[in-house]
Amino acid sequence: MSVMEVVELVQAMEEKFGVTAAAGVVVAAAAEAVEEKTEFDVILADAGANKVGAIKAVRAATGLGLKEAKALVEAAPTPIKEGVSKADAEALKKELEEAGAKVEIK
Repeated sequence: MSVMEVVELVQAMEEKFGVTAAAGVVVAAAAEAVEEKTEFDVILADAGANKVGAIKAVRAATGLGLKEAKALVEAAPTPIKEGVSKADAEALKKELEEAGAKVEIK
């Protein structure tokens, strides 16, 4: 079958069934664009001036010990929690910012 015959076949099918060959690609692209992100990562960008407050907030949020929380805060920028809901991420961000830390949600 030559390329011209394939093109004619496609056109005949489009006319008979009332569809276009590129419609599936457009629908798939639109479905991907509409999908909303459901899991977020909370990242400590900077401990800020009140490092002790940031350490306490990290300990409360993660359940880590003092040494582990201090290491996490001093290693900023680091992820504090990964794969949490938007509400949980916003609440954690608020707690950490109240403690003086700079936080990002990705």
